[in-house]
Amino acid sequence: MNWDEVCEHKSLQDLPFRIELNRWGQVVLSPITNRHSFLLAQLNSHLHELAGGHTLVICPIHTADNVKVADVAWFSAERYEKVSKENVCSIAPEICVEVMAPGNSLKEMTQRKDLFFDKGALEFWLCAENGGMSFYNQDGKISGSHLVPGFPAQINPTE
Repeated sequence: MNWDEVCEHKSLQDLPFRIELNRWGQVVLSPITNRHSFLLAQLNSHLHELAGGHTLVICPIHTADNVKVADVAWFSAERYEKVSKENVCSIAPEICVEVMAPGNSLKEMTQRKDLFFDKGALEFWLCAENGGMSFYNQDGKISGSHLVPGFPAQINPTE
């Protein structure tokens, strides 16, 4: 299956899951909890407020391992113009954010980080289930975002 087929498939519409494709074109579903969804909304809100540009929640990116979905993404106006008419981003947004869920492993998040960097991301942010933020660029872990210097190191998951 390819991403256009996933987008057009009627039985895959409005599912309470994040949908991705693995390297073999198989659909992979990940459940989304209310807490996870709340953190996504907070991250998106803070990011849009502090950085402007274009923020997306659930952003599909075509990677070397097929379509992976960043929980939250930030694009500059210039980069967004390049992907705005695509069903799946051919290049990564400048910032890709993932929120840890009970079923995620640090190894999985490291693989996703590498896939997003390979597609041109400049920063990768990882939000722990408790709202603690970790920031990375291609050189490794950084103390805070270089693209959005005022972004908080802690998101309150219950606010």
